Amino acid sequence: QVQLVESGGGLVQPGGSLRLSCAISESSLGFHRMDWYRQAPGQQRELVASINDGGTITDYSAPVKGRFTISRDNAKNTVYLQMNSLKYEDTAVYYCNTADQRWPWGQGTQVTVSS
Repeated sequence: QVQLVESGGGLVQPGGSLRLSCAISESSLGFHRMDWYRQAPGQQRELVASINDGGTITDYSAPVKGRFTISRDNAKNTVYLQMNSLKYEDTAVYYCNTADQRWPWGQGTQVTVSS
């Protein structure tokens, strides 16, 4: 069973930055598109960022475009999410997975934006 382990979350003030990491126990990570999702209290999980297998094409949801950057290091089996200019509405648990969610969800990492 593939393991997904998210880390890097924490408490940050509005306008601050965090860098999330997603470690994947998969030796062929380079064959998969990878996504970041988030789930706020009382809301459904939503897609926020995507990156193709080669790391050359990225996409973002409108609320995070221009503030978040997704990247990957296939040699390290890791996907990253650089989060800048954080806002209150970015508060959520952040998860990573493939576009088709083929792997079991990890525990996620909590991001809390508060003054």
